[in-house]
Amino acid sequence: MKININNNKKSCDIWSNLVKCSLIAIFMLLVTSSSYAQNSDAPKEDNSVARVTGLKNLCVHVLQLEKTLKLYREILGFKMFDAKILHGPGLEGMLVMKLKADDLVISLSLTAPEFWNTVGPIGNTNHNHFMLKVNDIKTIGDKLKAEGYELENENYARDKYTFFVGPNGEIVGLSAWD
Repeated sequence: MKININNNKKSCDIWSNLVKCSLIAIFMLLVTSSSYAQNSDAPKEDNSVARVTGLKNLCVHVLQLEKTLKLYREILGFKMFDAKILHGPGLEGMLVMKLKADDLVISLSLTAPEFWNTVGPIGNTNHNHFMLKVNDIKTIGDKLKAEGYELENENYARDKYTFFVGPNGEIVGLSAWD
């Protein structure tokens, strides 16, 4: 029995090309639909639906002040434009430094050692987090609770903010503040 290797190779090349062409076609469809979503001619968002509307802030809890400032200011080029000490439950004595690079702002938070005992298990005083701006925190907070997420601030509707732990251990903040 003789096997024709050239015929099998041609058949394999045809299938390989078909798979490549299919993947390219799928990629082009995804890119086209993605660019359509960003196009100004695309349908406008329904503002009556509770959703994320932007990024409120990024916060890095500082454990090593000198190294942190060197990284963000000297190496990455951020400029400090604001710093203040916060007061209140879970925030007492926390220094927040706001750094800016072009249109990106990050916060560096540093809790004074004498207030470490006031830091809770979740919140903006002791965890790296990102905070999302939302248009309807009550609806979104209620949905999160219904899905079993524990919210750090049970008064989120009144206070317009809360934090929760995402499925990957990430700390997510929600804010309805402008």
